[in-house]
Amino acid sequence: MSALSEDYFRSVHHLRAERVTHTLVIEDGEGRALRVPLVVRPIAGTPYRDAISPYGFPGGRLDGLSDVSKGAVDWTRTELVSLFVRDRVSGPRCFAGGTERNEVFFIDSQRPIEFQAEARRQMRRNTRLGYVSTCAPAREASHEEREGFKEVYRQTMVRDEAQARYFFSDAYFEDMFASSVAWLVTTRAPDGGIASSGVAVASDSVLHYYLGGTADAHLSRSPAKNTVFGAMVELSLQLGLPLHLGGGVRPGDGLEQFKRSFANASSRLHTHEVICDPPVYARLSAGRDDTGFFPAYRAPRG
Repeated sequence: MSALSEDYFRSVHHLRAERVTHTLVIEDGEGRALRVPLVVRPIAGTPYRDAISPYGFPGGRLDGLSDVSKGAVDWTRTELVSLFVRDRVSGPRCFAGGTERNEVFFIDSQRPIEFQAEARRQMRRNTRLGYVSTCAPAREASHEEREGFKEVYRQTMVRDEAQARYFFSDAYFEDMFASSVAWLVTTRAPDGGIASSGVAVASDSVLHYYLGGTADAHLSRSPAKNTVFGAMVELSLQLGLPLHLGGGVRPGDGLEQFKRSFANASSRLHTHEVICDPPVYARLSAGRDDTGFFPAYRAPRG
């Protein structure tokens, strides 16, 4: 069986968009299993391969198994040199003993929600100016709304000097829009143009603010920081799911502080770094500085 599930990050739409190639299956002999979607990649200039989980927070499909001890698995059977897995942001995880990464933030409707005064002031200001947000299932959104999302997202990635992998193709977005658990929030400026837009997806009993952006021309009004967030909070309340806002780019940066100002709960990202073939891993990594990048042999040079 595959790692597919109804949760967005293991859905056919996301795994197809991310070009997932394989499923890692771990079974305990008693009918229980863990299934982790992977992108298996050749290691340039070698006959070897390694693997990485798709973007997002996929973890694995937990068919009775979770928090599996990595030391109890015979990794040589994968025929991989190394494996990097991004786990869920909450709930049971696929493997035990993950690496704790940056803090991520939630707005949990089961707890008191109280935005800071500055955020409330910005929301009132934008409403007064005529910024209006709507939210609808992504597959029901109009062509104009979808194209508007792609354009403001692109402008945001250019502004942020994002890595190439975050400039997704039209096919990637079409797969995302086709999901039944994806919603598109559109904020229009007073002139009717799309000022900001964001996509929320439901996965593992959490509503995730997945991708979004703001048009260059409207950046000073910060529509994504209040009108888009406000619409997503309303959606999370309707669905009865906590809203995952993500974290900052770097610990303590302005984005992290902003999200913390909205949040009433937090967690930590967890990843898993597995060396499946230690001799080959050591040989490929020889001469590399220990920068903490995994796998070391793929660390950027310079």
